[in-house]
Amino acid sequence: MTGEEGEIVFGFHPALAILADGTRPVESVHLLIGGRGDRFAEAETLARARGVRPRLLERAALDRLTGSGAHQGIAVRVGVRVQPTWDTLLERLEERIAPVLLVLDCIEDPRNLGAILRSAEAFGAEAVILPRDRSAPLSPVAVKASAGAAGRLDAVRVINLARALTELRERGVRVVGLAGDASRNLETGSLAGPLALVLGGEGKGLRRLTRERCDEILAIPMRGAVGSLNVAVAAGIALYETRRGRDGQS
Repeated sequence: MTGEEGEIVFGFHPALAILADGTRPVESVHLLIGGRGDRFAEAETLARARGVRPRLLERAALDRLTGSGAHQGIAVRVGVRVQPTWDTLLERLEERIAPVLLVLDCIEDPRNLGAILRSAEAFGAEAVILPRDRSAPLSPVAVKASAGAAGRLDAVRVINLARALTELRERGVRVVGLAGDASRNLETGSLAGPLALVLGGEGKGLRRLTRERCDEILAIPMRGAVGSLNVAVAAGIALYETRRGRDGQS
């Protein structure tokens, strides 16, 4: 089993989500001295329920701890979240009827990574798959942007993304890449059954070997003059369209 390094998570939305969820160990909780309001009270209650006594800090100390003045008066030090290995994920997929996976081909902006994790968790993705190299780490910035999803969704890193896609296809998972130059789009392509949605990196799109491993390449239908979308926005649209089609069939 492998895992990301522990980090400092700050801001009420992601911090409270981690405290409430309980899937990651919480090492310490830091609150602003004199903080008042329902969210401070909720944070203290959740921390004590986890067996952690909140530490009260001056604003300057919280700024130093988080490296930011945008902490909103709360910071949580989170321990290492254990992630499944690639082999473990493959074994787990054998037990799922029609899992949806999200594959990220070299997403380098941690804010994009966090936003994508947020959408993936919201729309019920089984896991997110990333290459070990040339990919944004699950840093405090990414965790904050995920609004708590990073603490609940598996993010599995692989050495060779093209080989991983081949293994998925061998196990009956349909691999669909997203690219603006595709001749078919999400409205006409097939998103049913076991599915892996593949998105390329910012400004670069899908790499050649990644694209060659896809069963089909689809585009997001565009009606306006804008020629492309931010990768995090594109991921949200594709995941929603996938979920909408499946919910409509149930």
